[in-house]
Amino acid sequence: MTALTDPATVIVQGAAKTEVARDFGAASKTYNPAARLQRYMGQVMLDQLSEQGCLREAGDGCQILDLGCGTGWFTGQLAGIAGGAGNSVTGADLSQGMLDYARAVAAPDIRWLVADAESLPLEDNSLDVIFSNLMIQWCNGSAGVLAECRRVLRPGGQLFISTLLEGTLDELRGAWHRADPGHEHVNRFESEDAFRTQAIEVLPAPRIATESIALDYPSPMALLAELKAIGAGFKGSSRRRNATAPGRLRAMCHHYPKGDDGQVHATYQAAWLTCRLPD
Repeated sequence: MTALTDPATVIVQGAAKTEVARDFGAASKTYNPAARLQRYMGQVMLDQLSEQGCLREAGDGCQILDLGCGTGWFTGQLAGIAGGAGNSVTGADLSQGMLDYARAVAAPDIRWLVADAESLPLEDNSLDVIFSNLMIQWCNGSAGVLAECRRVLRPGGQLFISTLLEGTLDELRGAWHRADPGHEHVNRFESEDAFRTQAIEVLPAPRIATESIALDYPSPMALLAELKAIGAGFKGSSRRRNATAPGRLRAMCHHYPKGDDGQVHATYQAAWLTCRLPD
């Protein structure tokens, strides 16, 4: 288990797209300071991309897509390593608010595109590299996104995706179950078996690596505050529409498991998928 000590980002499986876009857009200015897990998982893929020389293989005129780019943190880094003449980097996101923020802080030569990952407004065989960090969990299912990625990638194109799987935030889920039985408070995630099965059905020889990551917080309320800061609160249809009563919040905090030092941690079940299409 990898232990990280800063706040994290959390994503949900199958939330309403308008709700996802709205909440992320509203959190665009507070997102980056809270996105330690986002940066950690994306950096793993960026290192892989660099080590494998993917952009060198594609040569000049390489077309790169950061799918679910958010604030453009990695879009800018992809543009920085692209290098070759005629290379193009596009950041695509469902949230106009996120793209407005990214455009304001990024280099002027990056393209920005409002897009649904399950129905990309891109031509077949038009991209060389797709980089997608902690986005796919927001979609209705991984198969549709993976199929779109395969459609728009050229022969020899490469795909880098990270996601979170079932078991993520189980400590928070268990505490809420005891404090407020009968109501969901934590987003649900795809199982590892389901993710692997869909990837194998859609992609040629995908490679999937997993890791359990623990993030420390001073209290359960600090965890909730970070989730709110990045727009990733619970979005299920069963959520309470009114503010959670203080008594329930206190009960959840009481039931949340704590370490000997009083700290709490949240567990994230991380997965990375890579795939190179046949030439």
